[in-house]
Amino acid sequence: MAETAPAPAAAAPAKAPRKKSAAKAKKAGPGVGELIVKAVSASKERSGMSLAALKKALAASGYDVEKNNSRVKLAIKGMVTKGVLKQVKGTGASGSFKLNKQQEAQERCCQEARR
Repeated sequence: MAETAPAPAAAAPAKAPRKKSAAKAKKAGPGVGELIVKAVSASKERSGMSLAALKKALAASGYDVEKNNSRVKLAIKGMVTKGVLKQVKGTGASGSFKLNKQQEAQERCCQEARR
């Protein structure tokens, strides 16, 4: 019997181009950082605002803190490193926080210069 040569490897079936999923619409309203700055600036405490009190203030303003807990912590850490917030007690995202008065003064000067 004559052996037949194996058929050449069949080309992989062409994949259909993927449809781009519609991008989720960005929610209107302020971001987490802006909400945190508003809450801390509204606080009258001399020693700053604790993380627990900050979360309560965000929840009272309608922000879902339980769902976005990691976003809150990352925003706080980022604002401390940028100098927007000053950490009075604790380390990381825990402790008490105040607005950095020097940073506020610098931002006002920069905004006035831009105008």
